[in-house]
Amino acid sequence: MSNVLRIGTRASKLAVTQAEKLRAALVARFPDLTVSLHRMTTAGDRDQRARLGDWGYKGLFTKELEEALLENRIDLAVHSMKDMPSVLPDGLTIAAVLPRDDPRDAWISPTISSLESLPEGAVVGTSSLRRAAQLRYLHPRVTIVELRGNVETRLKKLHDGAAAATFLACAGLDRLGMSEHIRARIAPEIMLPAAAQGIIAVECRRADERVRAYLAALAHAETFICAEAERAMLARLDGSCRTPIAGLAEYRNGQIFLRAEVTAPDGSERFTEEAESAPADAAKLGDELGATLRRVAGHILKLPS
Repeated sequence: MSNVLRIGTRASKLAVTQAEKLRAALVARFPDLTVSLHRMTTAGDRDQRARLGDWGYKGLFTKELEEALLENRIDLAVHSMKDMPSVLPDGLTIAAVLPRDDPRDAWISPTISSLESLPEGAVVGTSSLRRAAQLRYLHPRVTIVELRGNVETRLKKLHDGAAAATFLACAGLDRLGMSEHIRARIAPEIMLPAAAQGIIAVECRRADERVRAYLAALAHAETFICAEAERAMLARLDGSCRTPIAGLAEYRNGQIFLRAEVTAPDGSERFTEEAESAPADAAKLGDELGATLRRVAGHILKLPS
């Protein structure tokens, strides 16, 4: 069996940090393994002017990596799982997820201490339709502006006065060693995060038993089960970059507890559902909760009930 693995990753600092985390885990578990990183630029990286919601589909940050997998130019791809479409290309699979980091959204502001203390008329920057919709629901009289770019770019824009505050994922800042920028970690009860936020996923060719054997040694079962519930919910709702959907699954007393939410883009309505099940039924739990939300909030998502 070959002892060489080629990891595909986006070229951003955060993406490379995540890929390095995987490489370190692989080499620690298999000391004779040679692991190389292959940095790539995705569609979402190239176009920094368009709003993410205007693309209308997920995969902006994964498509090129998946093409490289299918063309055998890399052996596995590392993704922030929240960026992944709920349906993968034929022939590919998520072979492992790493233990989940903090799934919450981070409140970032040089002047405003928390989301709750946001003054009327304040300018908040975000490129996330979900965060924008949730913010409009909580604070209808704020002004929201587009704020895109990698973590460092967005922090610089904030420093330069493009907005008074923004949101980032706590997990990304923690992985980069930049947690000092977090003014507050927002409770999921206030702002429910994106499905699979905080999870690093590893994708490979379904038929590649060699790579799957390596990754099986790193797979974190509890995180995978939570992700399974969240992604099943997302799939039932046809979640894309144009849909303001949120979801978080957690272990509670041996059960999987899933909370899911749909918010109208203009913040006028919010629908939240929750349920629990045995871990073995995580996918069914997500699908059923997604179906419930589809019935009550289909008009927001422009979906048939």
